[in-house]
Formats: sequence, structure tokens, C-alpha cells
Amino acid sequence: MTFALLARLFLNFKIKLQMDQAVNEFNDYRSKMNERIMAGDNLVMKRLFNLDSNTYSDGALSVKTKEMLGLVASMVLRCDDCIKYHLQKCYENKVTKEEVFEVFAIANIVGGTIVIPHLRRAVEFWEQLET
Repeated sequence: MTFALLARLFLNFKIKLQMDQAVNEFNDYRSKMNERIMAGDNLVMKRLFNLDSNTYSDGALSVKTKEMLGLVASMVLRCDDCIKYHLQKCYENKVTKEEVFEVFAIANIVGGTIVIPHLRRAVEFWEQLET
């Protein structure tokens, strides 16, 4: 192996570790904060979280379809945490890259060009999920 090849392999490995770390940091923070919110033992918050979970379960629409709808809504509302959450759920539900980019297109048509900065971060997070 040449030095250039070893350097490239090391750089690729380092980038993958950083991408994995970004996904893990998001998930860890989300879990930690959800636990703290639930520890507040507020009935309305518990019901809201339950309603949110039940909304995305299988029904007349599949979980996959509902997560893509959630992604569009999150992008139009410009909620980066929501976008990451729904991107990860889309990934877990076998949404393809082509499908995700169609979802991105719909979100940008509905939301307008103000959504583009969120699109950039969404593409970056999707790439992190794919690695």
C-alpha cells in the first residue's frame, strides 16, 4: 500500500467516525431530554408524546408514508431536530435515497426557498445515516 492510499483510508475512516458521532450525539441528546421531560410527570406532556407516537403507527397509511409526510412538514416548519428525527425514521423504514430526494423537492416547493438551508443540513444528515 502506498502512503497516499493509507492516508486516504485513514481520512475516510475519520470522516465516518465523525458522521457516526453526529448521529449518536443527536440520538443521545434526544433520549436524555425526553427522559427529563417525562420525569416532570406532566399528564399533558405524556399525552402529547403518546399521541405523537400513535400518529406514526401503521394505519390506512404505512409508517414509511407517514414518516415521509412528517419529514415534509418538518422541513416546511424549519425544525432541524424534527427533520433529523424523521430522516432517521425514514432510513429505518427503508426509504430510498431517490424517495428522500423527492420528499426534499416537495418540501421545498411547499415551503419555498427559505427551506434550502434546512435542505442542506438534511442532505448532510442523510449521508451520515447512509455511512
